[in-house]
Amino acid sequence: MKLSRRSFLQTATTVAGVSAFPWSLLAAQAKIRGIGTCALGLRDAKQAGLDGVEVGAGGPADQLDIARPERIAQLKAEMQETGLPVCSIMMGLLNSNPLATDPRAPSWLEQTIEAARQLGARNILVAFFGRGALQEGGKIKEAEFQSVVERLKAAAPRAADAGVLLAVENTLTAEQNERLLDAVGHPSVRIYYDVYNTRAYGVPQEIRRLGCRISQFHFKNGPKYLDDDPQYFQEVAAAVREIDYDGWIVLETSSPSKDKIADARRNAEYVRKLFA
Repeated sequence: MKLSRRSFLQTATTVAGVSAFPWSLLAAQAKIRGIGTCALGLRDAKQAGLDGVEVGAGGPADQLDIARPERIAQLKAEMQETGLPVCSIMMGLLNSNPLATDPRAPSWLEQTIEAARQLGARNILVAFFGRGALQEGGKIKEAEFQSVVERLKAAAPRAADAGVLLAVENTLTAEQNERLLDAVGHPSVRIYYDVYNTRAYGVPQEIRRLGCRISQFHFKNGPKYLDDDPQYFQEVAAAVREIDYDGWIVLETSSPSKDKIADARRNAEYVRKLFA
C-alpha cells in the first residue's frame, strides 16, 4: 500500500519511541526528482534548463520576506510562468541569528513552514554555520545543541502537518548528526547534506551512514565546475544511488566564467549524466 508523504509522516509520528524509528523504511527507489539551484531565480533557472529553485527566506525581521503575502504571490506567478517549482526554502539568516539563541527563531521556523506549505516546497534548509554553528574545535557546543533540539522538537509536528521537512545543514559529522536527529526524535527533521562542506569526513561513507535521513543535497565544488573533479563526484553519486535517494540535487555552484546561466547549465548537465 502506498501512502502520501503527509500521511506517512503523520503516521510515523504516532509510533511509540520515535527515536528508534526504522529509518530504512523511508527508502524509495533511486530517482532524482530534479536539479535545482539556489543561485538563480526561477526565470534564469528556466533559461539554464534547470528543474526548480531553492529560494531564501530573507533577512532577520519580525516578518520574514518569504512570509509576506506579496512575496508568495510573486513566486507563485513566476512558478506558473516558468513551469518550475520552488523545491526548498533556505533559512540562511540563522547563520547570523542562530536558531539556538535568537528569541525570534521559533517564529521564523513557523513562518517558513507556512510559506513552504503555500508554495509546495518540500524542504526547509535550517542552517547552522557562522554564529549558528553547533560545534567548535570538533566538539558539540552542548548548550546550543540542547536548545536546537528543543526548538526543532517544537516545530516538527507543525512541519509534519504541512507536509514539510526541516532539513538541518551543518558541519557536524554523520555520527554527531545522528545524535541530533535521535535527540529530536521526529521523522520530519532530517539532514540537508552538502557534499563540499564535509569533504574532510569522507563524504561517500557519511552519506551511506546517514542514508534516508538525508532529505536533500547541495552539490558544489568551491570555485570550480563539478566536472573538474569527476572521480570525486562519481564516488558521491554512487553513494547517493546506494541509499535509494529520491529527492532533489540543488546546485550551490560558483560561476567560473561569470556567466551564471551557462555555468549552471553545464553543472546541471553533468549531474544528469552522473545519475543517468
